[in-house]
Amino acid sequence: MPPRLPPTCSAQGIRCLKNVVITAQEPKTAAGRLLWRSSRAPFSSSASVSASDPRQQTTPEQEDFYKWCEFEAPKYAYKKQGDPPGPVYPRPPGGRGGAGETNKLRPFPQNPEFISQPVLSEAARDSIWKDVMERGLPIKAVSARRNVDMLRVAAVIRMKAIEKQWAAEGKELAEKYSDTMLNMLPVHHLEDTEEPFEPINEVYVHSKTQQQLFVPTSESRHFTRVDAAKAFGEKVLPPDQKIRIPELIGFEKELADGVDGKEARVNFLRETSTNEKELAAKMARRAQNDESKRMRLKSGRFEFRIENVNADAVGKNGRSRLATGWRYGVPHGDRRRGAVKIPTKVE
Repeated sequence: MPPRLPPTCSAQGIRCLKNVVITAQEPKTAAGRLLWRSSRAPFSSSASVSASDPRQQTTPEQEDFYKWCEFEAPKYAYKKQGDPPGPVYPRPPGGRGGAGETNKLRPFPQNPEFISQPVLSEAARDSIWKDVMERGLPIKAVSARRNVDMLRVAAVIRMKAIEKQWAAEGKELAEKYSDTMLNMLPVHHLEDTEEPFEPINEVYVHSKTQQQLFVPTSESRHFTRVDAAKAFGEKVLPPDQKIRIPELIGFEKELADGVDGKEARVNFLRETSTNEKELAAKMARRAQNDESKRMRLKSGRFEFRIENVNADAVGKNGRSRLATGWRYGVPHGDRRRGAVKIPTKVE
């Protein structure tokens, strides 16, 4: 950090700094580093200072500042393209960038607080569409192959379907706006040479797992993640079942056991395809069951949907999701006076 100028200099203003104009011009040292020169003559410890001319009077603090600009400031000069090799002092990460700073995550120079994550290019979206709609690959397989989250894959397919539908209907698309935004934002092309686009198997953190438990067990027992999940709660699933593509675990196990990669990929595609078909059939049966319990009455502009409910289906504690008005909930008893909140027995 450069030494501070004394308050007397700020009071005199231009009189003190009239001859101290720091510029980053072409003179360089033998090592090729850019020197920050001042219009003031080089100092000398034996230089005579005239007491009659106040413009030539400098304080020791000013001398330290001039020396810092002469010898220390070049260390912090950022290198530009074409400069000879030398020490590089990069800008600190996360700092505010100027208007001319090249930062891919900050597409708007005048708004450095806006940090954009990479977006998929138009070619990458087309490839995802072709994998699912033309080649018939499962969404899980496309997500694992492209390193794109399943929800994003589904969103790309839906948006592409709407785009093609509008094009068939003759509606005008905002292609110019899309091209402009893609030129401004960081773009990912889903190429093998690039880093993975995003994590695809993030584990949802259950609220019951955010506590510390002491579970006694024997030394000879092999305590697994399944046992840990049961310790937190009966309905808490282990991470192997909570990830969005659990079939990848079997795929990696087959590779570790020496199964041929091509055969392992075929098994992975078969398993993901079967699971997706079963899930789609299950969702269709659930929708059909819900629709059979619902009566629709159309009246002009509106449609009334009537269902039979049981007002007594509130569960053991009155918080059942099947109860009428369960979305509004019931007040918690956290602040109830006299409530015992510590364990009273050990099971």
